[in-house]
Amino acid sequence: MIQAAKILEQRSHLVPGKLRITEHFFQVPRDYSNPASGTIELFARSARKFERPAVEKPEDPKSQPPWIVYLQGGPGFQCGQPQDFRFTDNLLEKGYQVLCLDQRGTGLSTAISESSLQLRGMEDVQTNYLKSFRADSIVKDCEAIRQALTAEYPDDQKKWSIMGQSFGGFCCTTYLSFYPEGVKEAFIFGGLPPARDGPDEVYERLYRRVKERNVQYYQKFPEDVERVKKIVKFLGQNGDTTVRVQGGEGYLTARRFLQLGLMFGGHGGIDTVHDLVLKADTDLRQFGHLTHPTITAIEACQSFDSNVLYALLHEPIYCSGPGQASNWSAHRMMQKYPDFIPDPSRDAPILFTGEMIYPFMFDCYPELRKLKQVGEMLASTSDWPKLYDWEQLARNEVPVYAAVYYDDMYVDFDLSMETASKIKGCKTFVTNAMYHNAVRAKWHEVMAGVWALRDDVID
Repeated sequence: MIQAAKILEQRSHLVPGKLRITEHFFQVPRDYSNPASGTIELFARSARKFERPAVEKPEDPKSQPPWIVYLQGGPGFQCGQPQDFRFTDNLLEKGYQVLCLDQRGTGLSTAISESSLQLRGMEDVQTNYLKSFRADSIVKDCEAIRQALTAEYPDDQKKWSIMGQSFGGFCCTTYLSFYPEGVKEAFIFGGLPPARDGPDEVYERLYRRVKERNVQYYQKFPEDVERVKKIVKFLGQNGDTTVRVQGGEGYLTARRFLQLGLMFGGHGGIDTVHDLVLKADTDLRQFGHLTHPTITAIEACQSFDSNVLYALLHEPIYCSGPGQASNWSAHRMMQKYPDFIPDPSRDAPILFTGEMIYPFMFDCYPELRKLKQVGEMLASTSDWPKLYDWEQLARNEVPVYAAVYYDDMYVDFDLSMETASKIKGCKTFVTNAMYHNAVRAKWHEVMAGVWALRDDVID
């Protein structure tokens, strides 16, 4: 039984657009199975429409708009401010009040960083601490917050709606598995998780999708074939130490540079990578080295140091149940796709990688270098709790509406559709005209498609 979160602070202010933003701080157990292990703070911002009536009246809990909580993609990324999301106005017009949660370990929710982990003790203690920051704990946080925010609501209005993008959709599926009694409806955008206990098949499929995006990239910018080879050759001329970053504490290696392919999965990503390739190639042609502005621009597109939780827990989000260790799955699966091993001497184009985490990252990213042993220990951890209850999902009674992108480079389409078939009553909006970040880049179209599943009648 999840207890209501303790509300530590709630302060409101107005922002342009007739919005009232409230900043919430909550206190919850760090480990729900062992409350004596201590507490953490959670932070969220909520948004409501603001109207100034002729006569001010106190709020009546019975007349408040229903809640919808937005769960950010990740893992390990903080949520933006609700006024910065273009879908917020849409949700407010539909009658909701919106809660944007910094998931535990991100943003202002007892954030995980190299320095904050050091406060926990030795590496084995840090590793054990990090086990409490996956989706199973995040949804318990949501339940605790829901109970706190709806404590004065009538019993028939205590449920809330949930909305998840990417990893946030994984969290929604965990929520539906273990705490469906708190959910009124669920909206998932590019986030139906694979119905697998481990990550190997996931990465095998994703390598194929990343290769397809590389083909499309070089078809659009064929001149970049030779440019990328020249850049990779330059970065590797002194091993992995040719170009130093962040005051000499890390390195821009060839493999790190090729991780820019992570952006291929979103709208505008191919053009952004081309721009960085053009900058780097022009530097080498004009000066024979990479200039500081170019290196800074590349670093700005790689947030592994500022969001270390993403690198530490990305593969474990696919480990569901005891006996499932990730064991650097993406690294192992690359052996089946040797085209991704960078070799400028080959005739074939050099391939960028995608949303994969590799052991080499803990040698070249400054903050990750300090967490290398913790990363190794998490990769070998096998005592993960289950993330999904497929029997419960098969008898699900909560309405579920999911956007599934045919050309999604991050979440495999076929595995997503398989999962949709396992969730009773799940309705899907399928499109080949949008990519993984459509809820931000194509928000109007994707929101219209998903909400039509909810509001329209059967044709």
